[in-house]
This record gives sequence, C-alpha cells and structure tokens, in this order.
Amino acid sequence: MRVLLTGWASFRHGEATAGDVLSLRAVSDVLTQAGVDHLTVWSPAFHPEGLHLDDAAPDDFSHVVFACGPLRGTQLQDLHRRYAQCRRLAIGVSVPDPTDPAVTGFDVVFARDDGDACATDLSLAARLGTPPVVGVVFAPDQPEYGEDRRHDTVHATLADWLGDLDCGRVPLDTRLATDDWRHCATPDQFVSTLSRLGVLVSTRLHGLALGLKAGVPVLAVDPVAHGGKVTAQASALRWPAVLPANATRADLDSWFDWCCSAEARARAAAEHPFPGPLAELVGALKETL
Repeated sequence: MRVLLTGWASFRHGEATAGDVLSLRAVSDVLTQAGVDHLTVWSPAFHPEGLHLDDAAPDDFSHVVFACGPLRGTQLQDLHRRYAQCRRLAIGVSVPDPTDPAVTGFDVVFARDDGDACATDLSLAARLGTPPVVGVVFAPDQPEYGEDRRHDTVHATLADWLGDLDCGRVPLDTRLATDDWRHCATPDQFVSTLSRLGVLVSTRLHGLALGLKAGVPVLAVDPVAHGGKVTAQASALRWPAVLPANATRADLDSWFDWCCSAEARARAAAEHPFPGPLAELVGALKETL
C-alpha cells in the first residue's frame, strides 16, 4: 500500500487555507502512526520546493486520499482521471451535490457534511506548533527626511524576512478611524491589541513607544539613513533592539531571537523613563503670565 495524500492545497489552481493544511497534517499523522507509506503533494504556487502532482506518477500509488473542502469542480475530476487505477477516498469533505462527478469518482466518501449527516472538522485533530505572534507597523514615507529616506528598501527587506519567519503575522496601523472597522477607533484599543502580541516589528516611532507601553518587546528598524526619530526614541527609552536602515537579515534574526526571550519581555514590561517635558510644561506656561 502506498497512499497519495491530496487536498485543495495540492492543486495548481487550488487554495491553501489554514484549515485545509491542518486537515492534511491530521490525516498524515494518522497514516504515519498506522505505518502506512504515504506522500503529500502541494500546489507549486504554495510550496514550490515540495512534491507536486506532476511529480507523483499514478503507477507509484495504490490509493489516493483527498482531505477537506468541498467536492466539486474540474480539478477533482482531473484527479479522478489521472489516478483512475487507484482506489480513491475522500475524508472530512463537504458534499453539496452527491451526483457531482467530483463526488461519484470516489470509492469511499467520509463526509464532513452532506445535507444530512455532519462530523467535526479534521483540522481539530491536527497537532499545532507555537510560533510567536508578531505585529508589524510600518512608517509612512516621511518626506521630512529628504534624501535620507530608506523606507522602500527597509520595508522590502522586512517583507522578505517576515515572509520566511515562522510566526503569526498581524499587520497594524497606528492611524485611527471611526468609519473603518479595520482600524482601531481609540488609542486604548490599539495598545490593547499590541498587548496581545509576542513581538512587535516597527519602523515607526509610535510603534516602538506604544509597543513598550503595552509591555511587548519591539524590534525597531530606523528607515532613515544616519538615524532619525526611531533611533532617538530608542535611546530615550534605553531600548537596545533598534537597527539601522542597512540592517542585514542576520541582524534581524539575532535581535528577533532576543525579543522572543524572557529577558526582553521583562525589560519591555519594566518602567520606562518618564517623559521629561511634561514636568516642565506647566511651569513654562506660568512663566508667560
């Protein structure tokens, strides 16, 4: 017996959702525990380096298992034709139309829902890792810095680096709005959101300041050559995890690891220097009377 494990995340024009991939993981774990030889195939758009359907010769497999998602469409019918000599099973799937050739092409269907019966989703059986949740706050263009601006380069470097980082990514914006649910309406809501993060990556001064106010380690990158207000604020706050505009991936990796440490969390949660000018403001106002 040799099983080809497939799902919507296996098709070139399919879609890899978190639920689909966890369902494939759950089935793979069960097959591994049972000692069943199997290979999982992935869409080349999702996993270019993985095994793809074009690499999986039909003669190499005795069974095809399709996990999760709706049974419909031409891609599933193509799967039936390509692996016609294999015994084909579907598990954890939705069956909107039992007469659809995408459904009838399977020898066995363990439906998640089919209009009558329903079963819990396969994703609930999958093991999970615990990658950190990372918020990301990018600064706008900031024309006041003139030729020292490196925002495009810095943000492109961070985007590539974040794409390779094993973490949950939460794009955030310090801009508040009362007419768009995607933005916080009050600063309290924004800081409350930050407090749920593991680490914040920011090229914006208020990302750094408010991240530390929320007690969250901040990996700050100054998008201004020679240092701008992000570097100055990190100095005022005595926060060490600040990098220049020409930071390398090695620099980012090293300081990100530190931001994930207990030392960084304790330092972020500690008291930060009180804003000095507030203490002098009233006195300065009275001097003008």
